[in-house]
Amino acid sequence: MANDKTRKFSSVIVDGVAQAPSRAMLHAVGFEDVDFNKTQIGIASTWSMVTPCNMHINKLAEDAGEGVDGAGGKSVIFNTITVSDGISMGTPGMRYSLVSREVIADSIETVTGAQGFDGLVTIGGCDKNMPGCMMALARLNRPGIFVYGGTIKPGAHRRDIVSVFEAVGGHAAGKVSDEELHEVEQTAIPGPGSCGGMYTANTMASAIEALGMSLPGSSAQEAVSDDKKNDCHRAGEAVLELVKKDIKPRDIMTREAFENAITVVIALGGSTNAVLHLLAMAHTADVKLELDDFTRIGARVPVLADVKPSGKYLMSELIAIGGIQPLMKTLLDAGLLHGDCMTVTGNTMAQNLADVEPYPAGQDIVRPLDNPIKKDSHLVVLYGNLAPTGAVAKISGKEGLSFTGNARVFESEESALAAILDGTVVKGDVIVIRHEGPVGGPGMREMLSPTGAIMGKGMGKDVALITDGRFSGGSHGFVVGHVTPEAAVGGPIAIVQDGDGITIDAEKKELSLNISREEMDMRLAAWAAPAPKENRGILAKYARLVCSASEGAVTDKF
Repeated sequence: MANDKTRKFSSVIVDGVAQAPSRAMLHAVGFEDVDFNKTQIGIASTWSMVTPCNMHINKLAEDAGEGVDGAGGKSVIFNTITVSDGISMGTPGMRYSLVSREVIADSIETVTGAQGFDGLVTIGGCDKNMPGCMMALARLNRPGIFVYGGTIKPGAHRRDIVSVFEAVGGHAAGKVSDEELHEVEQTAIPGPGSCGGMYTANTMASAIEALGMSLPGSSAQEAVSDDKKNDCHRAGEAVLELVKKDIKPRDIMTREAFENAITVVIALGGSTNAVLHLLAMAHTADVKLELDDFTRIGARVPVLADVKPSGKYLMSELIAIGGIQPLMKTLLDAGLLHGDCMTVTGNTMAQNLADVEPYPAGQDIVRPLDNPIKKDSHLVVLYGNLAPTGAVAKISGKEGLSFTGNARVFESEESALAAILDGTVVKGDVIVIRHEGPVGGPGMREMLSPTGAIMGKGMGKDVALITDGRFSGGSHGFVVGHVTPEAAVGGPIAIVQDGDGITIDAEKKELSLNISREEMDMRLAAWAAPAPKENRGILAKYARLVCSASEGAVTDKF
């Protein structure tokens, strides 16, 4: 019989005469008498058939459950929602994407709190359900492990979802025929798994492994593979050890662990969404983390991985040479990681990495420290009169380090996309897309459709784009998102007019509207708050509760 320490929560639900009704209900879902004396582990599955990222996770949840049951625990699988960024991109449905992160965290917290699980395994496979799972683990602070659902295999000709978005831009430019576009559409997504570059899903999986909340190697496995099946099984076993040792998420999710996550994201050239999600995860873990921490760490950490979207290689090709573990060992040996951080293995990061072999000779996917792709971070936090509380740029250096142009203002993503595709947007423009922030959207949509169209039309170096919305991990080019304060709450982006000069300077870390202080003050004084776009339902609730993107866009910061 498990001791009270390992059954701290489940014993309240199932022990004693008064809990006979609870046991009766559980008998109906498969519990036997012996199971009531076992440590109960909830398996939070994000399975659904709405997206290839998550279509296989039901089987992975069963694999994790087998690991729990085989090690003497009792697994209980339950579901939460997921939505697809790739499918809803460029449509009003994308407003629900970031909102779903909060719903997922809320739902996992709700089920676990109600059911009295002693520990958790959460399995995520798409952009928002991964940080949602992590936020739930941090809130509950019960022993738990995150398992990544894994990356997709490459499509024909090494295609992926971004290939399709860029083909749309190529089609508008007359470079891609109807037949070619249809062929790309049919072959880019060959089966289960998350989008194949270092986009948000693979970025967040890597960040969570670097944080210490996944088993070593979990972030760098294909969705359909023996490695991923074994990862799930081992996670089921490992969570029982965490329960026995009483190692909880907040023991692992320390400030130093978040610094490790930021370091790995930078070295991999990861998504700007990592800034938003790591801030949110830190908030739920009661860890003080700010935008400026990304700047501080980014000054000393180089970009080493030549991966998509701005680089050449896909995640499956990084997996083939060893994943991120050799990269982490390199960073640790260089003093860029905190090796004493606890992890879900029960060992420290340094202990986990002690026997990791280096990358094979001759590979060119991950550069050595003395020959980086970029000597400092590609994630650049900008301030200035257009972003008093910060904005986040993704500057690989390939687009240059500064851009000055004339504003072409749009009040929505759709109107901007139409203007890009029909040729209204021209060389030298700074596209301004506003009222797409957390409050103004509501929901802070990603802008992969406009950025994909820009790149597909061959304008990546000729125009820039700024927004109070955000970008997909697949976006690249001269782009700045998370402009705060957002337009809907009276941020300066609300008063930009067509033709205004705008300067983006990644070296000075400034985002500037080139008008006089007097003119800016006059425009701000005349600004009036727009009417809410939604008055009922989840989007209305989200708009009323959500905080600034510079604080992670969480809904429980009171």
